[in-house]
Amino acid sequence: MKTILFLLLALSGSEAFAVEGLVSIVSPYGVKETTDRLEKTVTKAGFTIAVRWDHGKGAAKVGLKLLPEEILIFGKPKAGTLFMQSSPTAGIDLPMKYLVWEDAQGKVHVAWNDPAWIAKRHGITDRAKLVAKMQGVLRMLAEKAVAP
Repeated sequence: MKTILFLLLALSGSEAFAVEGLVSIVSPYGVKETTDRLEKTVTKAGFTIAVRWDHGKGAAKVGLKLLPEEILIFGKPKAGTLFMQSSPTAGIDLPMKYLVWEDAQGKVHVAWNDPAWIAKRHGITDRAKLVAKMQGVLRMLAEKAVAP
């Protein structure tokens, strides 16, 4: 029974890290593999990858150490444009991003900005359906990428 409960919790993508405006789940894979899986999942869903950035490599170039951490920046102009039509300042938070990092205990996290937080930050009140859809899609893509 404990094994079944553990598997259900692992597959549910339970919240793993609390920062205002961020949603986070735990990945059973390393940072690189998780980001590879996210990139594949996001691309397959029809999103355009803008940038994949390895923060650790950047740190190493200047002689600093950083636990593994990558960011994947991606979007669909159809959704992002609607946000920016409501508030041009939303462009600072777009395209969407997944941040993948390893913490000091070796646990790998996937985090993204909650579209509701972005809408609130920019005073967007006329896109409730879009916000809900974006929330669902971002969670679904992340959970699909970290599923066994």
